[in-house]
Amino acid sequence: MSRKKSPAFANLTRIMRDGYMDFHTRAANGAFVAWIAIIVPAEIFAGFDNVVYAVPESHAAMSAGRGVGAIQCEKAEKLGYSMDLCSYARIDIGTAFDNGKDSPTMGLGRPNLLVSDNNNCSLLVKWFDIYRREWKVPHFILDVPFCYGPQKPADTLYIVEQFKGLISEIERLSGQDFDMEKVRRAMEYTMEGLTHWKRFLEFAKHRPSGITVFDSFVQMAPFLTLRGTPQFAAHYKMLADETQQRVEEGDFPVPNEKYRLLWDNIAPWHQLRAMSKRLAEMGANIVAAPYTSCFGSLEGAHKLYPYKNGDDPLAYLARTQNNTVCPYGLALRKNALGRAIEELGIDGVVFASNRSCKVFSLMQLDEKMAVEKKYDIPCVMIDLDHADVRKYSESAAFLRLEALLENIESARS
Repeated sequence: MSRKKSPAFANLTRIMRDGYMDFHTRAANGAFVAWIAIIVPAEIFAGFDNVVYAVPESHAAMSAGRGVGAIQCEKAEKLGYSMDLCSYARIDIGTAFDNGKDSPTMGLGRPNLLVSDNNNCSLLVKWFDIYRREWKVPHFILDVPFCYGPQKPADTLYIVEQFKGLISEIERLSGQDFDMEKVRRAMEYTMEGLTHWKRFLEFAKHRPSGITVFDSFVQMAPFLTLRGTPQFAAHYKMLADETQQRVEEGDFPVPNEKYRLLWDNIAPWHQLRAMSKRLAEMGANIVAAPYTSCFGSLEGAHKLYPYKNGDDPLAYLARTQNNTVCPYGLALRKNALGRAIEELGIDGVVFASNRSCKVFSLMQLDEKMAVEKKYDIPCVMIDLDHADVRKYSESAAFLRLEALLENIESARS
């Protein structure tokens, strides 16, 4: 059965395009511009009348997906930046210092403030500091404690105080007043969207699965650039409703699903379509990844962490700073994988050793051995880079993926 064209995918293209156009238009008309890391809570910026933000990591992923990642990386390498650096950083540096040439979004425009964190990726601090030195732009760094278990109350308060410091810095630099009520409204839109996102991910439990991990990789884009907006909430409702309808009609991405797999690491942005298509032809569906399941959750859980009207939005945003996989200790990483394996009926795990994201990849060998021992399911390690296609071999990756499927078959017989 051929799949129907997706209105939600078309809507994603539209809202992302409109979001970047709105960013450029407002920046050109004098808005205060911040560049932020992906985990920096964008809802805070909704508290100001005329502040816009851009997310270099999101732009880098889009560049890789549009086939210009290697082009931008080479520009940074010609400036002396090592090929061993994260490809997101190299894409962004290559774009920024070539005035947005070859960018799918015409670049990001010059920032008035840089906001990084050491939570998701410590490299971000060094990466953003390049622009601080070159452009003499203030750089605000959020220090978020590493996560070996539930976030301690003292750590939550520590993060909240930093959010307050960020707000004061924007007030000082922009001359604008902050309005917490606007942040509360933004939080309502975010929570509405997150509720529908979790509903969308639930369809991975269906057999055959109603989604692939590639669907969730593509559809995560608004989390980075549109949180706290009506468009964010409306899009994820459309996505979840559409997916529900498809499942009810028997329209599945891999209708002959024989192998249910789990992906561990960041998306291979330059390979989404090719890898998805080739796996589907083999009856294999990578149905989920901890990377996309963690949004709106706590320390490796999948359930939505609730926010109620009247709650302190800064406290909620601080408490959920540890929702991503990278700042977890090994025990939390194992728990996140184990929960997905059990809930989704996973037959095998694909550990993508990512040449760019060392912090994500460092613990994977230990995780692989732990999964094989506890769940007695086959696992495989493949090599790639999330945004630099020059560090990926399709033939080598699929040689290992095919061996994984053979091992699953052998385990069944």
